[in-house]
Amino acid sequence: MWDDGSSQLAIGDGAAADTTPLHLVPDSLYNPSYGYFSKQVVIFTPGEPFHFPSLYDELDFHSLLSRRYVEFEDSLDAVSPSDSRQLWYTPTELFRPYYGESIARYLIANYKLTTYPYHDLIIYEMGAGRGTLMLNILDYIRDVDPAVYNRTKYRIIEISAQLATLQNSQLMQSSAARGHADKVEIINQSIFDWTHPVPSPCFFLAFEVFDNFAHDVLRYDMTTLKPLQGMVLIDDNGDFYDFYTPHLDPVAARYVRVRDAATGGRYKVPYPTTRVGRWLATQKPLAANLSPPEYIPTRLMQFFDVLGRYFPGHKLLTSDFHALPGAIKGLNAPIVQTRFQRRPVPVTTPLVSPVANPLQTLQFDRMTDMGSRSTKATSTSCSPPTSKRQRPPTRPSRES
Repeated sequence: MWDDGSSQLAIGDGAAADTTPLHLVPDSLYNPSYGYFSKQVVIFTPGEPFHFPSLYDELDFHSLLSRRYVEFEDSLDAVSPSDSRQLWYTPTELFRPYYGESIARYLIANYKLTTYPYHDLIIYEMGAGRGTLMLNILDYIRDVDPAVYNRTKYRIIEISAQLATLQNSQLMQSSAARGHADKVEIINQSIFDWTHPVPSPCFFLAFEVFDNFAHDVLRYDMTTLKPLQGMVLIDDNGDFYDFYTPHLDPVAARYVRVRDAATGGRYKVPYPTTRVGRWLATQKPLAANLSPPEYIPTRLMQFFDVLGRYFPGHKLLTSDFHALPGAIKGLNAPIVQTRFQRRPVPVTTPLVSPVANPLQTLQFDRMTDMGSRSTKATSTSCSPPTSKRQRPPTRPSRES
């Protein structure tokens, strides 16, 4: 199973390598010694919120953002210089408090239309970063609708101990934030370790989380169209090598079955869909006998399983990358890059150490189908509008 680097590792001794995959261990993301989120990443915060009415256009915004970015990293270097710092930013931080307030308006409206006043407004957020979204949502609800605020409970599910500590410190940083303390519970564990049912109606927030979920990789035999699963071998020198086996492990095999059932067999594939097209592809000089790779969101499928099993009354609200420039070769392939001396360094393979981080795109139409099948819920998606002057990133939203 792939994440930034590789979660599915085959560790062996030379030619006699043990190729047993280690499933569901997002090692390169959360290993306490070298994991990307545990040790590498620093979350950018621009300081004072941007005053958007004073900005002329998108170029003006990016110019101001670049200055804030340099100032932020200068302040970090003044304390601890680093040539390889991994800096991470999110729409929550860039567009605060408005991003969180828009989510809060949605939550209030839907809560009042469905379960108010018979149930509390219970909000779960997975992967909360610095806790900025939490504070913006709670601030807005407290200021706009005190009656709903009195019924609100906010629970963060955070796998990273470092980020859980940061979120708690954010909650205690000011008197206004401390006022939310009795509303908030920070649960330092993986959502995949969840074991107790939550039968009450609740909202589940996951913003820019799925792009960092581990993926498996498949390639297809160009003659039989049978899928082969990618494996990773690490030799004695620590070098990574990939190879493909026709024996799919249970997780990948289940994904293939669920995808086929959920979509009626209609989904994108990384090879020509006609027999003539496939024949022509094999006639090219040095043509491979396998298709280009396809990166499949097996971990996302398991997340839907958790929601369906333990959160039967949930409504999922999420946004993530629908398209990204500069991805490596393959269907649903990630962007893989690192940073050196404040410049992004693109990487052409996911077989890298945890210092490089890929961002994975999602096929939201297929995610809708599979999520609905796994959670037995309905789903809708939308993309933000574009204009001639401004073209915001495409970040579909999801409710189920």
